[in-house]
Amino acid sequence: MSGAVTRGVLFVHSAPRALCPHVEWAAGGVLGVRLSLDWIPQPAAPGLCRTELSWQAEQGTGARLTSALRGWAHLRYEVTEEPSAGHDGARWSHTPELGIFHAMTDVHGNVVIPEDRVRSAVEAGTADPSRMVDELRLALGSAWDDELEPFRYAGDGAPVRWLHRVG
Repeated sequence: MSGAVTRGVLFVHSAPRALCPHVEWAAGGVLGVRLSLDWIPQPAAPGLCRTELSWQAEQGTGARLTSALRGWAHLRYEVTEEPSAGHDGARWSHTPELGIFHAMTDVHGNVVIPEDRVRSAVEAGTADPSRMVDELRLALGSAWDDELEPFRYAGDGAPVRWLHRVG
């Protein structure tokens, strides 16, 4: 690895069984390893499966994982990437209904809203405060959190697989 090394997690919150091997192939291609993930039933959506994969690789791997999974309409997933030397952390969330949301994160995993986005929300809400609230909720990814929360909760206590020194 030539760049800054970071860690992250791929959370596949729900996937049809037939899509599971394709997710493994896509993620393995990004990480440079062959994957065989432990898929378990997703209690929040009977008939669908979930899995988690913790990884350690070059900074930017989170974006590459997200891109590799983009476009699969029946997939709910999140990718997190921890901050590394000279780089902010990030989170990507995907739902079939909403598509992909991306936000920078701090060292605690909190979404960080850039100053210009806050200023824009304040300006939009000058005449209508509810518009400012809507703009801030959009900047925080609230719609994605609302949709994914039942799937996250259903995964509490699920096994996590760690993958170190890939790429």
